[in-house]
Amino acid sequence: MEAALYGPGGFYVRPGGRGPAGHFRTSVHASPLYAAAVARLLSWVDAELGRPERLDLVDVGAGRGELLTGVLRALEPRVAARVRAYAVERAGEPEGLDPRIRWVAEPPTGVSGLLFANEWLDNVPLDVARDGRYVLVAPDGTESPGGPLEPADREWLERWWPAEPGAGGRAEIGRPRDEAWAAAVAGLERGLAVAVDYAHAREARPPFGTLTGFRAGREVPPVPDGSADVTAHVALDACAGPGAVLLTQRAALAALGVSGARPPLSLASTDPAGYVRALAAAGEAAELTSRGGLGDFGWLVQPVGLAAWPG
Repeated sequence: MEAALYGPGGFYVRPGGRGPAGHFRTSVHASPLYAAAVARLLSWVDAELGRPERLDLVDVGAGRGELLTGVLRALEPRVAARVRAYAVERAGEPEGLDPRIRWVAEPPTGVSGLLFANEWLDNVPLDVARDGRYVLVAPDGTESPGGPLEPADREWLERWWPAEPGAGGRAEIGRPRDEAWAAAVAGLERGLAVAVDYAHAREARPPFGTLTGFRAGREVPPVPDGSADVTAHVALDACAGPGAVLLTQRAALAALGVSGARPPLSLASTDPAGYVRALAAAGEAAELTSRGGLGDFGWLVQPVGLAAWPG
C-alpha cells in the first residue's frame, strides 16, 4: 500500500497526476460550503486563542490545496491576513498555488490554530490480517497467507477489532493510523485537531474489512500497482486521544451552520435570483450532510488547550 500510493510512480506522487479530484469526490470538491464551514471553525479557534498575531491552519493530506484555497477565500480579510497556511502533502507542489500557502511534506510543529485532515487517514498504509496472520498481496492483487502477527499488531486487534468466534473474517490493523494521527497532533501546541473520514466503531467493525480502490470516479479492486487509490475505512475511535469528541459530519456541519433546509418559497417572488442561489446552496448542503453518504463520515475533534467543540 505504501509503494502503491507513495513509492516511485505511486498513485499520489507521480508527476502530472490529476490528484484526488480526478478520481473521487470528497466533501471539499462537493461544495464551497465545506470550506466555508472550516473557515467558521478556524474563526472559532481564533477567538478561543485570543486572536493571536499568527493563526496557523494546517491541512494534512491537502491534495492540490483546494481546501486551503477555499478557506482563505471564505475568511474575513482581517482574519485571513493573520493566517499562516500549510499544505501537508507528499506529492509535489501544484502550479498556480496561492502564494500564502506553504507546501510541506510533513506536519509542522509549534502549531497554534487548527489542524485539519480531510480523508487523509484512510490513505495511511496499513496491514490486513486474517486468522492471526498477515495477508500478503502481490502487485497484481493476488493474496496469500503471510507470517504470524507481531505482538503490537495482535494487541491492537484484541483491543480495537475483536473477532467474533468462528467468524473467519478479515481485519485491518489501524495501528499506523493511530500513530500517524498522534504524531500530527503532537505538533499542535494549542488549538484544535480534526480528522474527517469514512469510519467505523469498535462495536460495528465490518467482518470482511473495507479495503478497496478508486480510479476515475469508479470503485475498483485494490490492486497495489500504482494505477488506483488504495484505501480503507478508519477506526477513528482508536485514533482518539484524551478529551476527543467523535460525531458525524452531519452533526458537525449543522453545528457550523450548514443546513440543507429549502429556502422559503416566498423568496422566489421577492428575490428570484436570491431564491435560486439559496436553493442551490441547500442542495449542496444536503449532499454534504446526507444519510448514507457524506453526512455519515466521522469527525474526530481533538482539543489541545481549548474547549472540545464549538457546538
